[in-house]
Amino acid sequence: MSDFNQGIIDEFRANGGTVTAMGFGRALVLVHSTGAKSGAPRVNPLAAIRDDEGWLLPASAGGSPKNPAWYHNLRAHPDIEIEYPNDEGGISTAQVSAHELTGAARDEAWARFVARSSSFAEYEKTAQGRVIPVFRLTPR
Repeated sequence: MSDFNQGIIDEFRANGGTVTAMGFGRALVLVHSTGAKSGAPRVNPLAAIRDDEGWLLPASAGGSPKNPAWYHNLRAHPDIEIEYPNDEGGISTAQVSAHELTGAARDEAWARFVARSSSFAEYEKTAQGRVIPVFRLTPR
């Protein structure tokens, strides 16, 4: 894990789910997954949008032309745990299933991220034609 990600995770946990770095605020979740190849446990801090059905996660990889490693982890092992900022100002956990959205559902979800931050629109440009996947996490 990178020092940057570890710092984000540490701040998330120390501040009840709030991360001031890069203006994330309470818009991150910590995804606990299993490595697709290694089988090793992984934790990734990821941008998320919470709604009535669960959470949306974009596999943007900062606009890289390749999908992030965690994308492959969720495809291989979709039943995961997340830590998320709760409505009381703390952190809760949830057992969720990850499902990759396609077609109009993916496009509508992606548009929500672009509306939230212009960075996501920039990621589309730098991804070199890669359609950035979006996952829906639903409680199980």
